Amino acid sequence: MRRAGPRFIASEIYRSTTYGSSHPLGIPRVSLVTDLCRALGWLDDANFIDSPKAGKSELSKFHTDAYIEAVFAADRDREAAPETARRHHIGVNGNPIFSGMFHRPATACGGGLFAARRLAAGAGVFHSPGGGQHHGRPDRASGFCYFNEPVLSIMEMLDLGLERVFYLDLDAHHGDGVQDAFTDDERVRTLSIHEAGRWPMRRDGKATDPGGAADRAGGGARNLPVPEGFNDSELEFLMETVVLPSIDAFDPAAVYIQAGSDALADDPQSKLRLSNGALWRAVAQVAPMTERLLVAGGGGYNPYAVGRCWAGVWAALNGYDIPDRLPDGAEALLREIVWQHRRGREPFDHWMTTLEDRANPGPVRDAVRDVAKEVLRS
Repeated sequence: MRRAGPRFIASEIYRSTTYGSSHPLGIPRVSLVTDLCRALGWLDDANFIDSPKAGKSELSKFHTDAYIEAVFAADRDREAAPETARRHHIGVNGNPIFSGMFHRPATACGGGLFAARRLAAGAGVFHSPGGGQHHGRPDRASGFCYFNEPVLSIMEMLDLGLERVFYLDLDAHHGDGVQDAFTDDERVRTLSIHEAGRWPMRRDGKATDPGGAADRAGGGARNLPVPEGFNDSELEFLMETVVLPSIDAFDPAAVYIQAGSDALADDPQSKLRLSNGALWRAVAQVAPMTERLLVAGGGGYNPYAVGRCWAGVWAALNGYDIPDRLPDGAEALLREIVWQHRRGREPFDHWMTTLEDRANPGPVRDAVRDVAKEVLRS
């Protein structure tokens, strides 16, 4: 089956709506990576898709009607009743009420569903940086995620006849919402590489260890919780020893990669130490293993790091060369950023002049080898 050239899915809604400057996600992300790719000459009308928006009936494939209506009403009214906030985690727990809080995540889901339908119809590669909301629950928001785009997209692929889907989560946080959604579905294999001991650490209020190496979620999950300081060499080790063999053994019809960038050394929300080049290599290693690939975004809370990382993901999917220095137009985009969050930092010059981070190789520690061994034994 011949695979068409990669397609990039985004929307202007990511430019016109915001979580607010005090929120970790109140930074340019999808709009920035879109603009960077255009400035680099990597994106034009031929490979860009303006994302559709998922309707309520499409969202209801996973989310409850009551929850969908609660998000829609909070967006419309800019408030939620105390009982609604408590029941659905709207306006609390890091999930703010803001203009576009329904339409923005519904657009992320629409982009994923568009890609899923295209992939079910034939081979292809899609990059949808607005997607990847892996914490969303059927009846509540969680971890800044209102609707769970990965779950909806994978469900669509399965409903349209793809027999097996492999979900690889590279975010610093455990892909708990996706894992739990497919606990009893043998058609889906989830594998999450994430920082050990980082939120979410509990599920359903119990002192369990979701995301631990022993957390199998009905047998369909594989988890690789890694220690602080996780480096490029350690990611390469896990890719070679666990991830790539797991994909090969599962023989999926499609692969979904959640390429959150918060595992990067420059991100303020984790203590992992990856360079963006390590994530690009991981994506590039997986891409040839499948005829159908959807690569989404996810976490990422340093705007300079997110934009540069996801632009490089697009380059990896296309085989584009990474320039030693950014062209003037791309550099100007990065110099215009104002990072107002309390964890924001004065930018280093290389954040604005280069795309690729300095590599961060290092020893493969026993803690990393041990989690690999535990998963391989299972």
